[in-house]
Formats: sequence, C-alpha cells, structure tokens
Amino acid sequence: MITYRCSACKHEGETSKCSACGGRAEAITKVFWCKHCNVPTWDSTCPLCRAQGTYLGTDIRPVFPEERLLMEVLRGTPMKYKDSSVWYASGSRYIIDGDTYRMTSKLWQNADPDSVRSMWESYSEENKSNSFQIYIDRWLTANRDRYNNITSEAMNAIQEVVQSLPATTPSFVSFSGGKDSTVTSSLVIRALSTPRVLHIYGNTTLEFPETEKYIKQYKAANPQIPWLVAKNTDKSFFDMCDVIGPPSRVMRWCCIVFKTGAITREIEGAFPTEKKILTFYGIRRSESASRSKYERETESPKISKQVVFSPIIDWLDHDVWLYILTAGVVFNEAYRKGYTRVGCWCCPNNSAWSEFLSNVFMPEQSKAWKAQLIRFAKQVGKPDPEEYVAQGGWKARQGGNGLEVSKKFAIGFTPCATEENAFNYELSRPISPALYELFKPFGTLDFEMGNPRLGEVYVLDKNKQPLLRLQGRVGKTLLKVSILKLPFAGCPRIREAELKIKCQLAKYQICLGCMACTSVCKFNAIKITPTDTDIFNYVIDEKRCVHCGQCVNHFDGGCYMRDVIRTKN
Repeated sequence: MITYRCSACKHEGETSKCSACGGRAEAITKVFWCKHCNVPTWDSTCPLCRAQGTYLGTDIRPVFPEERLLMEVLRGTPMKYKDSSVWYASGSRYIIDGDTYRMTSKLWQNADPDSVRSMWESYSEENKSNSFQIYIDRWLTANRDRYNNITSEAMNAIQEVVQSLPATTPSFVSFSGGKDSTVTSSLVIRALSTPRVLHIYGNTTLEFPETEKYIKQYKAANPQIPWLVAKNTDKSFFDMCDVIGPPSRVMRWCCIVFKTGAITREIEGAFPTEKKILTFYGIRRSESASRSKYERETESPKISKQVVFSPIIDWLDHDVWLYILTAGVVFNEAYRKGYTRVGCWCCPNNSAWSEFLSNVFMPEQSKAWKAQLIRFAKQVGKPDPEEYVAQGGWKARQGGNGLEVSKKFAIGFTPCATEENAFNYELSRPISPALYELFKPFGTLDFEMGNPRLGEVYVLDKNKQPLLRLQGRVGKTLLKVSILKLPFAGCPRIREAELKIKCQLAKYQICLGCMACTSVCKFNAIKITPTDTDIFNYVIDEKRCVHCGQCVNHFDGGCYMRDVIRTKN
C-alpha cells in the first residue's frame, strides 16, 4: 500500500485523507539503490539479496537505450554505458551503476541538433545490443511487492467508485496516448473485468508522430475497446496563432479549443441525456505543483456532468513504469528517446529539454514553429523577435496587446442621457437575428411586446416580467439596452449587470468558436457553428436552457477567449 503522513498531526495512514484529524496527508516516497544487484528498490533492504540499500531520492525511472545513447552522444562518449544500469532520478540526475551524473543544460543547449541526430542515428543499429533488459528484469523482480500493492489498491478504488454511483451511470477513459492514461486504461479494464470500456482519445492535432503511431498500436492490441476520437476539425491551431497569438503558460487557450471543447462535443453526442458521467483520468499529483492539490475524485471544473476519478493520483514515475513493464503494456515510443511527457509537442509548459529533443527528432516541425513565433513577435512589435523567441518570452505573455483581433472585442458605449439604466452601444458587427441568441441566458425573448418599428425586443424573467429592452434595427450597428429590473443575471447593481451585457455583445462581435461555453453548460443548450466569415454563430436551444447564467458567469470577463486577448487599455 501507499503510505501517507499528515503534515498537521504526523499521523500515518493508507489514504490521502488523515484518519486522525481529517486533514490532507501526503504520500511518503523513498527510493533506494542496491549496490549488489545494481538496481533501484522501493524497500531499504533489497528483496533479492537482503543487502542494505542507499537512499537515492523520492522518485526514479528507467532510461531506455535510445535516451542513454543520446546522453552519451552529448557527452562525446557514444556507447560507453551500453552495458550499465542507467536510470533517471529526482533532482535531474542520471544514475549510472549507482553513481550520479548531472548533465548540465549548457551541454545540450549549445549542441547542434542536426549533428546530434546524425551521430545518434549512426549508432542506432549497434545500440540494439545492450544489457538494458537484464537490469529491467531484475528491477521488476525486486519491486514485485510494490507492484502488487499499488495495483490492487488502484483496482479496488476503481471498483468502489463505480459501485458508489447509480448502476446506470456511463463511464469512459480519457485517453491521451501518454504513459499515465495508458496505465489508467489497463487498470480500469482489469478492475471492471471487461475490455468494453469506452475510450475517448483527445486528438489535439498537435500530437507527437510517435503518439499517432502509438494510438494505432494500442487499438490493434486492444481490439474490443470502443473508441471515440475528439478532434476539432473546425479550427487550425496555427491559423489561430496568427489571429490570437501562441498559447502561453498563463493562457493555454489551446486546451480549451482543441481538447476540452472537442471532448465535450463527443460526450454530448454519446451521452445527450445523462446527468452524470464517470471519467477515468491519468492525473498524478507528482506531475506538478498545481496537480499536487488535486483530489482523487472530483467534479470536473471544465466539462459539466463529469465525475473525474484518478486511480493513480499518488503514483510516481517509478510506479508507472513498474506497472507498464511488469504487465507488458504497449507504450508510446517517444518515452524511449527521453521525453518525460507526450502531450502537445509545442506546449508552452514543455521543458527546455523537451524542446531540444523536438529540435533533434522533429526538425521540420520545430523550424516551422520557430518561424511562426518570430512572425508573432514582429506582429506585436517586439524589438528583437529572435531573442524574444529564444528566451521563451512568448510563454509568459498575457493578453492581446498588439493583436488586431483585440480591437474587435472592444465595445463603444455611452449611458443614455434620456433614460435611467440604459446604455447605447456602437457595435463593430451589424445587428442580425444572431444577436438575440446571446441574450437567451438572461431570460425568455419576446419579439411581440415591443415596437417593431424601433426594433424593440424584450427579455422576460420566469414570471414574464421584463428584465431588459433591446432596441436596434437589423443591419445597423447602434444598439440601446435598457435594464428594467434588478437583480439581473445575479447582479444586484447596475454596473455589474451592464458588464454581463457587454460580455455577450463581445461574443456576438467575434465569437472564435473556442467551445468553452458549451463545455460548462450542463444542459447541452449551446451550439456553436462556423459561418462564411471568421465569426462563429452562437445558438441557444430555448427548450434546454434554464437561464442559469453559467455560460456567462463561469469565466473572467464572461468569455474565455475575451479574457485571453484582453488588453490593459
């Protein structure tokens, strides 16, 4: 079992919730090195030879021959360690036959990717003969108890969460092609004793070539698994970068547009009437500081209706590879080259090491991406575009300063001089019937109550009392909105209510089809469809909409994309 210690009362237990004080307990992780067997072990005493191990750190993973050769090429010593036991430990350390080697960033940052790739390829045939499997087999045997404990615990947890929900609750595995979702898939199938568990593969269109190959391999190895592929075919990532700039660490709009939104559409199609859906994720706390705060079971903050369960949330890299190699699960070949994560290959959260690997193994894509980043830097007026890109400045950017599209989100308005709580707006997009769709979250539309010659449309509350009066002619750009009743949209004050209105007008002017609103709607009431222009049509089904306002209130500024490209001015 995984052992947890509560930081508050120091109590140790078997769950992340302290059984003594109810607080959050952290997993205890220690890895040791057996000098005699020349492999890492989870126990301080080696289960194979009973020798006392040396403390190594909190986590470790095997280094495959392909990555080992790359490390040797960078050091100028190709094939030197082909018969050694090579691992990668916490603290950015290679462990070679028990000795620590730190490969400084200068060693690979100054290396020429083309030369590295050429030398690496020249030794690839010779590299097929090595002692890697000997040490892996020894490691698997030494850590058999650890494998049995974590596997049985995870499978029991999966069975318990399924039993805790109504028997009719549908479920699926969120599959990315990475090692964690691979392990989660295997565990769920074993725990539920059936391969017929739906898998939804979120194809972001930015997958590694190895990932695309691996998906085919995994499907072939598991022919009974039913699959859905979530892919945004309405958008091009690179075209969107031209419009709103590349994603950054602060604003990773790509996840919403090419992952969450696409998966939401597949869920809506597969489970149109379901109120709850159980989703198995391969999220682990040790992956990042933000994920360290995640709970094992939670409601999805991005996709409505989802109950998210992460069976391997406290597993380490050590455990993931222990499971994969013990169970003989086919895995993504990108890990053999030294990648530690295989999400989107151009993600702003990728490490400098990952970027170097892409320069080596994906030269054409990397050069095209660099050219796009330099184009963006010039577009927004950076004084030294190449340096800006080389130093990763694009990863830290915030807002849409310098982008033409940010101007289209701006809405000119003035308070009406003749009517209290009324506002005149100057729109950049002429009024059309599509405008009124954006006011449905606030209430029911009434086209009969107002004066048609003035283009008046009323928005009514559940008691058929007027909330808003819209006044504007189709084809014109001037719109007058009068707030007739408070509270409105959950806002007790005029200023707050007016901001909600402005949010919807911004969506009307330039909805980019990011699908964020559809993801948070629990009632499948919103449909976003492309038009002949760059603007998407926003349609709300009145029979489904309950006027909860979540599509307006969920995001800062009321619109996810508006927040992405908002400027300081």
